Amino acid sequence: MVEKIWANSGDSHFLEPDDLWRESLPPRLAELVPRSEKDPDGEWETVHIDGMSFRRKLPTSAQQEFFDASSRAPGAANVDLRMKDLDQEGIWSELVFPSLGMWSSSFRTPEVLREALRVSNDWAWATIDQAQPRLISTAQVSTLDIDDAVHELERVAELGFKAVFLPVTPHPLQVDYNRKEWEPFWTVAEQAGIVLAFHIGTDPIDLSAGASAGVVFRGPGGAVLNYTETTFGGQRAVTKMVASGALDRHPDLKVLVSEGGATWVPFIADRIEEGYRQHHMAVRPKLDRTPREIIYSQVYASFQHDQSAIAAATSMGYHNVLWGSDYPHMEGTYGHTQKTLHDLFDHVDPTIKHRITIGAYRELFPHVPATPTTA
Repeated sequence: MVEKIWANSGDSHFLEPDDLWRESLPPRLAELVPRSEKDPDGEWETVHIDGMSFRRKLPTSAQQEFFDASSRAPGAANVDLRMKDLDQEGIWSELVFPSLGMWSSSFRTPEVLREALRVSNDWAWATIDQAQPRLISTAQVSTLDIDDAVHELERVAELGFKAVFLPVTPHPLQVDYNRKEWEPFWTVAEQAGIVLAFHIGTDPIDLSAGASAGVVFRGPGGAVLNYTETTFGGQRAVTKMVASGALDRHPDLKVLVSEGGATWVPFIADRIEEGYRQHHMAVRPKLDRTPREIIYSQVYASFQHDQSAIAAATSMGYHNVLWGSDYPHMEGTYGHTQKTLHDLFDHVDPTIKHRITIGAYRELFPHVPATPTTA
């Protein structure tokens, strides 16, 4: 029998109840949260959100598979079934990202977004974190209003959240992460020990203009172009945090970019250092530490299949690499996790293997129960 490799996962997702916001908010706000009406032909739908209505083409059958209860992984929306899946797969603890929150950039009314995410946070804390200490859900905050974001971060910190999900780009009506207006948010996160968890593929989408989630390119190669495009947002978010001095000013603040691979981190460090060095006369602000020091000590990155991610730890000196299953998405390892882990780590130095599968994750979330060493 092949020994089971146990690993912690820096990337997974949970499906909240479709009617969570509608059923939990007062009627005047509930009528503003997303709802859709599908055409009889099943190809188009009309979406109503925050006083706006627009039509969009429904996802392809492959994209829709995840949202079809009959075909998705059993634990996608059920904690008890999820733990059975994780035990079978050899996943001990996982960071859990939301699903409803992907609508956040489409809201225009600060109050409804603030209250909807508050509902999501209370639901996640009770349903996920309190039900299962091996699961760490990411809190959600409104990037439409920074004051709302700060207040909610303070509230969820008191509840006990250890991570907050941030889209790689804030709400399109808000200033970007390199601006000083975000300084109070970074301060609260650092003081509370809350990890900033950016997930790739979360750039704002103007659904009112007919855009579709994840669709930037069309035509030959479009599917691969769009999939690859999602990786870049996390790199931009980290560059903003470093170049603006946010991480330098907050040395205890930790950033995780989930599902974006890891070999980009040494490259981005090289690129920022070159810009800082070669264009020093124009660089503002000046940093107290080198960009590489900041990135290598404060930025973490997760991957699921990439052989190159291990090279970042073994050959490039970057050790904040985490593995992630992306459960239960189609890009993830569900159904073949053990094969993936053995393919990745059977011939890797045990110290590096432990760091990627267990150690870096526990550095971010030390409160998680100890991982089993055998099946």
